[in-house]
Amino acid sequence: MKRAIIHDYLYVHGGAERTLAQVHAIWPDAPIHTLLHLPDRFPPAFNDMPIQTTWVNRLPATSRLARFYSLLQPIAFSGLHPNADTVVSLASFGAKAVQPIRGGRHLCYCFTPPRFLWGLNRGTNLSGHVAPVQAIDAILIRWLRRWDRRAANRVTHFIAQSRYIESRIAQIYGRSSRAVVHPPVAVDRFLNQPDTAHGHAGGNDGYLFAVARFEAYKRLDLAILACRRLRMRLRIAGSGVDEARLRTLAGDDPNIQFLGAISDETVAHELAGCRAFLFPGEEDFGLTAVEAQACGKPVIAYGVGGALETVVAGVTGTFFSEPTADALADTLESFKSTDFNPDDCRTQALRFAPDRFRTALRHAITTLEGEPGE
Repeated sequence: MKRAIIHDYLYVHGGAERTLAQVHAIWPDAPIHTLLHLPDRFPPAFNDMPIQTTWVNRLPATSRLARFYSLLQPIAFSGLHPNADTVVSLASFGAKAVQPIRGGRHLCYCFTPPRFLWGLNRGTNLSGHVAPVQAIDAILIRWLRRWDRRAANRVTHFIAQSRYIESRIAQIYGRSSRAVVHPPVAVDRFLNQPDTAHGHAGGNDGYLFAVARFEAYKRLDLAILACRRLRMRLRIAGSGVDEARLRTLAGDDPNIQFLGAISDETVAHELAGCRAFLFPGEEDFGLTAVEAQACGKPVIAYGVGGALETVVAGVTGTFFSEPTADALADTLESFKSTDFNPDDCRTQALRFAPDRFRTALRHAITTLEGEPGE
């Protein structure tokens, strides 16, 4: 059985790319097709992968314009036909458009229908400009949504990364998912992290921690406003387009600290020192919430989306029910870290270990290779 792996693009090293590394470990000889690849942004292990890029990779200034070039996925992927019996795409957007050879199958592991078309942060890289450019953006969005639905119809079977995404696939594409396989989380590097938290008795003298890209849908604004209201310490790691707004919300409050973009090792250190992890956005899965639990830390999350699948209410964390600073503040006021057993948090995190992902995805793919399409 010849297989080919398709990935949207490789210009940022995040959760999707860590998933790709685990899929490569399952089928190390399968070629990996992607829109473009910027090797200097990835760990050395990616240099040993059989990565094949499209013509987009040869365009000028790919490092600076990679985000804009990602809009070329409909053109670049529609003409790609790997010589494989099974195409396994790891897709949010363009990779699911790739067609296998005649008689082949396309099995799509779907991270999410693209948020810039269907999600909370809707808009292309042209949005946010002057009115004429925004008009072009609106036209482009309409065209891309039609194309995205057509691309979804090329998929033989979908595998969703969470129950939440399973429902989104059904809602947007009218397609069922034949399996749900949660993505891998590198829990091992967090499990043995020594607990350095202060205020572990449940008081407010320890700090709360959040890490995310600074984008509006991550709702870090709720964390800032709630902690300012309660005069609680909050340390925030990350960077992104929403940074100026978030810093304005924080003002000169000494309890709110911005750490910038930090390494994985520093994230683990910050998690070890916090009394709880804040997860205020509506997420497709919630990798960082699992990492926090692997450190033995409870999670305070907005009770929708992927958080409902990664956090166990009353056991490894707690939820607030409305996406408002007041709702989060009310939850923080009643929160006590001593209500949660660190070992329970670590046990929950182990459910998402990479070896479990590899076993589950291999089983799903090999099973679906023998089943007819919808």
